[in-house]
Amino acid sequence: MPVKLAVFSEKVINIDRLYHNGLYMSSNRELEVGRVSRIFNALGNETRVRILLLINKTKRPLHIKAIAEALNLDYAALYRHVKVLQRSGLLVIYEVGRSRVVSLKNSESTEQLLNIANIILQ
Repeated sequence: MPVKLAVFSEKVINIDRLYHNGLYMSSNRELEVGRVSRIFNALGNETRVRILLLINKTKRPLHIKAIAEALNLDYAALYRHVKVLQRSGLLVIYEVGRSRVVSLKNSESTEQLLNIANIILQ
């Protein structure tokens, strides 16, 4: 098998060695890191965590207006948070007539994420 080499700052680096030591990421691994980063970025905001907790607590989809009222936020501000959660893959937005309904994409996984956060804080 040929040795894969890369030139970095005029030095020759053996990519197989970097990969074996966990210092080289394939494009698939980089995509995975990006997805995980988006999830943690979404969870890094108190309002977004409250949105997830509220939807998880009710165990059913909720209208964005109902969430806004429950969290005492205006619709536009809440919608921006919901879009971040949707892009991270934690929420799904459905259009029902002229209104939008939000549900957890995977309630079990979201609950596990929140439980892990609580364990870390203890």
